Amino acid sequence: MRSKSTDCAFNERDTIMPRSLLMVRQFLDHRYFIWTLLALPSVPMIVALINGTPVPDGKPITEMLLHPTGEFSARFLVITMALTPLRMLFPTSGFLRWMMKRRRYFGVAAFFYALLHTLLYIVDMGSLRAILGEFLALGIWTGWLAMLIFVSLAVTSTDAAVRKLGTHWKTLQRTVYIAAVATLLHWIFVHNNIGPALVHFVPLAALELYRVAKIFLPKRETQGA
Repeated sequence: MRSKSTDCAFNERDTIMPRSLLMVRQFLDHRYFIWTLLALPSVPMIVALINGTPVPDGKPITEMLLHPTGEFSARFLVITMALTPLRMLFPTSGFLRWMMKRRRYFGVAAFFYALLHTLLYIVDMGSLRAILGEFLALGIWTGWLAMLIFVSLAVTSTDAAVRKLGTHWKTLQRTVYIAAVATLLHWIFVHNNIGPALVHFVPLAALELYRVAKIFLPKRETQGA
């Protein structure tokens, strides 16, 4: 037979542990923690930009930061788009369920990195004349197209915008596929290097094909029967 003191010790431990886990969960679920996590890649970039860190090959710091800012924007875009087909592929995954609830954060992060990428490009070019001079190049206008779509998606990412747009909000969200193709073309033709771009976008394309097949193939089988 256990003593009362032993029972109290067990009861206290049983109540303390769930509270501790609850606090950890609340911390991980807090939007400030998620925003901090998404902003971490930008910290060394901003520090280097503020300090004017010298670049070994003599290029301006703005030019050096163009690639990583654009790359992180593309990565967060891919993550945002891949979550739905991944959730369909692994419906019981608790992590993917957690990510799906916070997908909007990743989409907004993709916009902010794209915005930083665009601002660095404008500063690096130095003048409107220089920007317009190369605007019609395939690798350039596709970047501007992706940025325009990012802006429209970011502006309408609030709950108020979702309510106001109603069914039109879904239609607007589908323009993200155009942004993805434009981002891929921008990456390939600006850097003349197809490998890194495909590493990011081929898995996304495969997941989207799976999503389409999952949605439409059962319907075709039913109609055939």
